[in-house]
Amino acid sequence: MLGVSRASAGEMLKRLEADGLIERGEHKEALLTAAGRVRAEKVVRKHRIIERLLTDFMGYTAAEAHVYADELGDTFTDDMVERIEARLGNPERCPHGWPVDPAVEQAENDELAPLSDVAAGTRATIVRLAEHDGDLLHWFYDQGLVPGRELVVRDAQPAAGQMTVALNGAEQAIGEKAAAGLFVRPA
Repeated sequence: MLGVSRASAGEMLKRLEADGLIERGEHKEALLTAAGRVRAEKVVRKHRIIERLLTDFMGYTAAEAHVYADELGDTFTDDMVERIEARLGNPERCPHGWPVDPAVEQAENDELAPLSDVAAGTRATIVRLAEHDGDLLHWFYDQGLVPGRELVVRDAQPAAGQMTVALNGAEQAIGEKAAAGLFVRPA
């Protein structure tokens, strides 16, 4: 998913562990330490502010902004990010609906569900879009599946990996992968 070899990923994990940012769990999984969590939250916050700079000020699409924010993250100092945030009016969310403040994200998680878990007949509002797949992110925007948009689940076929939603007065089929990447607040 990250476009790096298994060996490169392993070396990075060793460096993160040596720096005290992760520790190995019971099953050798990588777990953030307290210092690692602080660093990760700082990186996430910076990324989301840069996305807003790119969309709100520079006119990039939300999908483009995600890619460029990944590339630009290390070029902005903490002071620059604070100034950008202030200039943007202290935005609460990135263009994809994720809270800028990771604590707000954690508190909100209990209210949200992936669309794939929502039953037929349920009305819901899209709150966040998964960002890990650039092609999928573009598809969301192309289809009008954006934060704030309301929809109604008309039919859910988990065995077939598909559901149908009513969106803007029309019905639309959504595959399992896409439905799992749309985080909604059921009404």
